[in-house]
Amino acid sequence: MTARPAPIARHVPAHFLNRELGILEFQRRVLAQAEDPAVPILERLRFLCIVSSNLDEFFEIRVAGVQEQMRLNVPGSGPDGMSPREVYQSISRIAHELVARQYQLLNETILPELERAGIKFLRRSEFDDAQRAWVRDYFFREMMPVLTPIGLDPAHPFPRVFNKSLNFAVELEGRDAFGRDARAAIVQAPRIFPRVMRLPPELAGAGRTAFVFLTSVLHEHVQELFSGIKVLGCHQFRVTRNSDLFVEEEDVKDLRRALQGELPQRHFGDAVRLEIADACSPRTADFLLQQFGLGPDDLYRVNGPVNLVRLMQVTTEAQREDLLYPPFRPGFPPQLAKRVNMFEAVRAGDILLHHPYQSFSPVVRFLQEAAADPEVVAIKQTVYRTGADSVLVEALLEAARNGKEVTAVVELKARFDEEANINLAARLEEVGAHVVYGVVGHKTHAKMLMAVRREDGRLRRYVHLGTGNYHPRTARLYTDFGLFTANEQMCADVNQVFNQLTSLGKAGKLHYLWQSPFSLHQRIVEAIQNETRLASEGKPARIMAKMNALLEPDTIEALYQASQAGVRVDLVVRGVCALRPGIPGLSENIKVRSIVGRFLEHHRVFYFRADGEEHVYLSSADWMDRNFFRRIELCFPVLDKKLKARVIKEGLQAYLGDNVQAWEMGADGAYARKTPGKARRSVQEDLLDWLAPPREP
Repeated sequence: MTARPAPIARHVPAHFLNRELGILEFQRRVLAQAEDPAVPILERLRFLCIVSSNLDEFFEIRVAGVQEQMRLNVPGSGPDGMSPREVYQSISRIAHELVARQYQLLNETILPELERAGIKFLRRSEFDDAQRAWVRDYFFREMMPVLTPIGLDPAHPFPRVFNKSLNFAVELEGRDAFGRDARAAIVQAPRIFPRVMRLPPELAGAGRTAFVFLTSVLHEHVQELFSGIKVLGCHQFRVTRNSDLFVEEEDVKDLRRALQGELPQRHFGDAVRLEIADACSPRTADFLLQQFGLGPDDLYRVNGPVNLVRLMQVTTEAQREDLLYPPFRPGFPPQLAKRVNMFEAVRAGDILLHHPYQSFSPVVRFLQEAAADPEVVAIKQTVYRTGADSVLVEALLEAARNGKEVTAVVELKARFDEEANINLAARLEEVGAHVVYGVVGHKTHAKMLMAVRREDGRLRRYVHLGTGNYHPRTARLYTDFGLFTANEQMCADVNQVFNQLTSLGKAGKLHYLWQSPFSLHQRIVEAIQNETRLASEGKPARIMAKMNALLEPDTIEALYQASQAGVRVDLVVRGVCALRPGIPGLSENIKVRSIVGRFLEHHRVFYFRADGEEHVYLSSADWMDRNFFRRIELCFPVLDKKLKARVIKEGLQAYLGDNVQAWEMGADGAYARKTPGKARRSVQEDLLDWLAPPREP
């Protein structure tokens, strides 16, 4: 019998990796998709844009937080022991490397390959007479009437610059009509302008598609904005600001009103990053840094558009499906192969959906049928992100109009969806739905939907639980599991959680669900410790888990102890992971891998061998402090044996066998991409083969 290992020292800094640097490591893996010649070229452009979008949010939230810690002289608070200044210096170095690689890839690989495929981005020097005439007409017809150049002098101070907006610093020489010395001006590009415009087909050339950047149009005609003044230079720039909203929830009487008042300030938070054209003069760059209160490490010079995110529109406007991933039709579970009533299907047995390989439409159907069914008396749903003009929201509105008791738990503080959720809440209230905003101090991140139906003289509950948002568009892009069940105890648990969110009272004991902030962390640690105990007794023990992030230190310590006891631990962590795998005597039995591919890996799946019982859980929560202690989250078991086997196969084992999209993590936090041997295995391709072929009814 193996002796139980002695407890290891708690939270030793050398045992943990830094969160912010782990996020940047993930961006490297995403950027590798843009570098991969096996990926269709427009998809490579899309991945390049995704990296820029991710970096935007990283600076708006994470870097802003680190800079605030530096200003307040906050000592290092993370388990890795790094000080805020050490973290910031590492961020600056790695982020500059990433951005430089992005633009090198754009200019040297992606744009040339697109041109070879017939998609051309025209530079000003390449305009022919007809193209130049079109650009001139566009400038005078669309842009000139809207632009407001601001000359900088004591009467015209530096303007307020919106977060992530496109602006131009113009260097001037001469005197204006009032005799004022003209040296500099700022031109702000209105947000209504597209940043990339497709030229009419007749101007592109036979068999070609041509685009022109808004920056090229303005550069071509900037002189028209400064009559009689010489333009010495025109340089695009973009500032990124702190966008983390702060509302003291304990002191507000109406969270919705408080957020509505705070939202406009998001555009004008403290500056955290300045991006400028690489040709910008040092004098102008220093001037801009001074205006925004930034230092040299916050400056990013780029050879191309300062906002690569706006190139995302090209992937659709090019209208070249041959340069994208091949389309697929999501499959359907056998229980729904015929268009049966959703309540009948769920009553017959639990139904598992695996998105995007299987269609999200059964979730929509379930809610639409519930809204129309005269026997359904109540519907309750959590709303975190749903998207604009969501069919699910329309179904909730219809249900309320039909006289049903509709309750929506709307998370107003879903980052960057606050305004959409505020508007959604108002629409629901207008038709008589009960709208609540969860619990003060805790985001409602759980994904649950319940319909209460009158059957045979009694009320029966039907529930859908998921790992992802009720968002039809992201359900085609993110991997997630959803479970329909009419299990009475599971449904009673869900009803109890809804009551917690809408009413007041103590948290009661749940039959099946693990819930944050009450029991989830404890149950996860206990499940890990149970495997540790079994291994210490000489019994087989195994842990497999898939999630988006692993950061919570006590959970990591429990995993280290499991490894020391001989438990084999396989972790599939898409993004940041603070655990160090493969350290002798600490984590040599732990392997960590990340899958980055066509679809965003999003589901959370937890497996514990449990002395042969094989406990399998799905969850809305990652293993992070915020998910365990500052959010309302759910973790629910898969009880049906066939569905449990499916989750193990599709959500865990297939990922551990991937050798195409998999990256394995080293103890130093660096990742090495797996190289396929003779047996090529791509989990996302395999799941498309397994699940997508059946046609949707």
